[in-house]
Amino acid sequence: MTFDTLIHSGTVVDGSGGARYPADVGVSDGRIEAIGKLDAAAAASVVAPGFIDMHSHSDVTLLDDPGGESKAHQGVTTEVTGNCSYSPFPSGAAAPRDLQRVMGSTMASEVEWDWTTMDEWANRVDANGVSINVAAQLGQSALRIAVGANEDRPATRDETRAMKRLAEEAIEQGAFSITTGLTITPSCYADTDEVVELCEAVARYDGAFYATHARGNPGWHVKMIEEAVEVGRRAGIPVQFSHLAITDSRVYGRGPEMISVFERAISAGVDIVFDMYPYTAAGIDLHQVIPVWVREGENEEMMARLADPSIRARARRETAEGADGREAPDWTAVVVSSVQSERNASAVGRSIREVSDDAGEEPAETVLRLIHEERDVVSAVFHNRVESDIRYFLAQPQGMIGSDGNAISPRGRNAGAVPHPRFYGTYPRLLGRYVRERPAVMTLEEAVYKSTGFPARRLGLKDRGLVKEGLAADLVVFDPATVIDRATFEEPHQYPLGIPYVLVAGAPVVWDGRHTGARPGRVLRRGE
Repeated sequence: MTFDTLIHSGTVVDGSGGARYPADVGVSDGRIEAIGKLDAAAAASVVAPGFIDMHSHSDVTLLDDPGGESKAHQGVTTEVTGNCSYSPFPSGAAAPRDLQRVMGSTMASEVEWDWTTMDEWANRVDANGVSINVAAQLGQSALRIAVGANEDRPATRDETRAMKRLAEEAIEQGAFSITTGLTITPSCYADTDEVVELCEAVARYDGAFYATHARGNPGWHVKMIEEAVEVGRRAGIPVQFSHLAITDSRVYGRGPEMISVFERAISAGVDIVFDMYPYTAAGIDLHQVIPVWVREGENEEMMARLADPSIRARARRETAEGADGREAPDWTAVVVSSVQSERNASAVGRSIREVSDDAGEEPAETVLRLIHEERDVVSAVFHNRVESDIRYFLAQPQGMIGSDGNAISPRGRNAGAVPHPRFYGTYPRLLGRYVRERPAVMTLEEAVYKSTGFPARRLGLKDRGLVKEGLAADLVVFDPATVIDRATFEEPHQYPLGIPYVLVAGAPVVWDGRHTGARPGRVLRRGE
């Protein structure tokens, strides 16, 4: 028997969580044709399903950088986009560029948005070509923008009906879920009842689920999970809790209280799981450290508030004290990662404290100035977690892996940025730091399952997430003895070690450690 590609003498970790075994894997016509058991001793290289990044923001970065090098070199073969209420569709009554502008730095792109629906966006991605697959979700912020509900108020009945129609349309066109960003405007203006009503409209579609970047109110480390459980119970919909972490130093170490909410909900019949990434820092739009009321409405309204001296003084005071009741930020821990203009390029890679000291101004004023001068297209890395909590959450059976990062190229539009190293290092970091190094948090089989079979099951992907005959040949080959991340907070644009081969639909995307330039990926649709 001949194959298009033969992976010889590997150790298969098949993504199911089952024990590894030695085998050859033969690929033909983009699918796994055969898996042969070997009599020889186990080989050095592991053959695993391509990693499914359950939480990414590559909705438009893959149009700027279709090779998706930062993720492809990690072994990621599918990006799950549309998280935290951000999606590039639908635009509804808003113009596509208006939708992008309100989204801010999360949706920054050099590509002109000319689509209005999920279908049109997907067709644009497919026509452009992409090296890895994309599984899109629908963002609830996009829905609010699409119907003009950008203010801090409940949606009207007409607006809610319009949002439900747009949500149904996107799910019918192949979106996998609806997502919220309940600390992000305008998503955060929705109360629980509004979220439940939108989820009820989506829940009737097979496989559709609800993913939530939860409310970050002070003292809500448990309540935020309870609200997600309530939405799942009332709407009758599975729940994906996004990037579980503890970011308030006042409640570090209280992970068991949070996990107990998941355990009780699951025992009561609610289908709820979570995703997370293995770093002690977040990546944020810088505006997340300023008061919500400053961000209300259209971008121009926000800019007008920041230009008004009296309003700016109030915003500066509340930002310094800790916006919306949160603890006051440690400004040495907030590092600017990207801006859009040359005017503030020198701030990139430096902490707010360093930038403010050089400018001779208060750190809170530096934050407001950057947001104002960059018209809200400015992002940052926020060091706000502890390693013990990361290790605790990684060990929990309800958790899967998602980077919360973007697929980019070190030579593309983000070359001058200093992004979170999770863009380049999430999966090799998991395999090296938390599997191989001692004390290990999990076995290799568990890590692969959390990165492949588990997210595939949540998404309802029928032909991905496992090394199994007949399934799509999205595969990664890595060396478990050497795989490790090299990306750092200071120098993030670095590919990992130990991942020499990545195939998407049987086509080599990374071969002998080099990106081939192939674009065999596509936008996947719910129900495939």
